[in-house]
Amino acid sequence: MAANPSAAACDDPRIVTRALAHIDLVALRHNLARVRACAPHSRVMAAVKANAYGHGAVPVARALVAAGTEALAVACVEEALELRAAGVQVPIVLLEGVLSAAEAQIAVDEKLQIAVHSPWQMELLQGACASAPLALWGLLNTGMNRLGFAPTEAGALAAAIAQHPAWRLHGWLTHLACADDTGAAETLRQQARFDAALEGLAGERSIANSAGLMAWPSTCADWVRPGLMLYGASPVAGQTAAALDLRPVMQFESRLIAVNAVGSGARVGYGATWSAPALTYIGIVAAGYADGVPRALPSGTPVAIGSRIVPTAGRVSMDMLAVDLGPDAREQVGDTVRLWGDGVPAEAMAARVGTIAYELFCGLGPRVRRIFHGGVGDGA
Repeated sequence: MAANPSAAACDDPRIVTRALAHIDLVALRHNLARVRACAPHSRVMAAVKANAYGHGAVPVARALVAAGTEALAVACVEEALELRAAGVQVPIVLLEGVLSAAEAQIAVDEKLQIAVHSPWQMELLQGACASAPLALWGLLNTGMNRLGFAPTEAGALAAAIAQHPAWRLHGWLTHLACADDTGAAETLRQQARFDAALEGLAGERSIANSAGLMAWPSTCADWVRPGLMLYGASPVAGQTAAALDLRPVMQFESRLIAVNAVGSGARVGYGATWSAPALTYIGIVAAGYADGVPRALPSGTPVAIGSRIVPTAGRVSMDMLAVDLGPDAREQVGDTVRLWGDGVPAEAMAARVGTIAYELFCGLGPRVRRIFHGGVGDGA
């Protein structure tokens, strides 16, 4: 077991950790195996942007590479440099490309692959790196309408890249907008636009994200780009992670720091929005919105203490939240509270506040300590 505290998480053994995230690298490898099973003829470009969706970019990247992942995808140069500094040497793709000539030079020096999505980026690269060795991906906008060249511009983009002998067009990307909806025909329309635009053009293809992998097999081209499914949350609307044989990688925990009896009608928390229907015990959990528990979490949201599921009570505050332990509470100060993970899926909590598991994972606060299990030297 290895600890990797964030900048603000304290590593002093005298200090009791109030909020921590257990990161299960065995589950991560299992989920990678599910990617392989869904796309047996594709190579894997694993998304580790946003600190590996809050799980810890360097340990996660190392585990994925050790398990055979062929490439990694990040959003920006800063994320790539963190991985290179940690000794991660597989291909790394900058999904948003570079934003300056200085970033372009870093990409050359660090052998990063660059996605180009706009004419201004091509102008930047032609001015800064016309003779430098660049590995490029052309990003096409087939319906997301966020980043990417129009499909009709693919040929011109390939020709512009070919004008530079040191440049290499590695391949083509597009991003699916509605793959999580198994009834949305837009996914197949995007695939058709992508395929039509690239007819006769060289370069490898990458379409499928996690939802595409699981729900739209035809989108599994030369490369797949899994993100959420690697971390054990369901990428498909209406299907649970368990049903898809995905295992949660993150277990977010805190602890009880108080257990108080309150009488019938007693109100709990800011705004007095929750009142006890009868005599009950209220447990106070040492985690709040500063740690990543959404402030909008409604009363009644289930969390786990041991094998028991209990509901939250009242508003989440900055450093604490309350749970209703009932009139016959067995819990004690110091007991572990699972906010999401085993038995309490992150997707379920996310649904309670109208968001998605991605946001919960990425929203962990800096004082949450991450503990990694199942890595090299852990006996797993």
